[in-house]
Amino acid sequence: MITLKGENIYLRALEPNDLEFVYAMENDQSIWEVSNTQTPYSRFLVRQYLENAHQDIYEAKQLRLAICQDEDFPALGLIDLFDFDPKNNRAGVGIVIQGAENRKLNIGSEALELLIRYSFYHLNLHQLYANIATENAASIALFTKFGFQKIGTKKDWTLVNGVYKDEAVFQLINHQL
Repeated sequence: MITLKGENIYLRALEPNDLEFVYAMENDQSIWEVSNTQTPYSRFLVRQYLENAHQDIYEAKQLRLAICQDEDFPALGLIDLFDFDPKNNRAGVGIVIQGAENRKLNIGSEALELLIRYSFYHLNLHQLYANIATENAASIALFTKFGFQKIGTKKDWTLVNGVYKDEAVFQLINHQL
C-alpha cells in the first residue's frame, strides 16, 4: 500500500472498528450540504456498509478510504472515489476532514495528492472530477491547487435551508496516459 502513503498521512481501507467514526461523519449535519445527505444513518446501516466495504472498486463503483496520520489507525477524515466509470476511465472525488483543527494541518491536501496519484497511475483513470459549492472557497482552493479546472456551473443546483445554491464542476485530466 505504498502508493497510498505520504509523508504525514496514509490512506487505508475502512475497517469494522471505523463504525463510530463513519457513523459520526455521516450524521454530522454541518457537512450534509457537501455530502448531499438529507437523513441520518443508523449504526445498523453503517455496519452493513462496512461489511460490504471489501468490494472491489470495479464491483462497487466507488472506493472510500480513511485518512489517517499514524499507525494506530484512528481516522481523521474520508476520501472517496464515486461514480467510478471504467469504460470512460473517470471518477468523482469527495473529501471530508473531521474537525476544524485537523483541516488546518494540510491533511486534505496530502490525501488528495495521494488519491490523484493512485487514480492516475494505479487505476489508470483518464480524468477525475469534483462537484463543489461555489461558496466553498476552501475546497475550490484545494482542488485548483492540484490542477483541477472549473468547467461549468450548475445554477440553483442544491437547496440548502430554503435557498438554492450554485455548484461548480471541476475536472482534472490525466495527460500522462
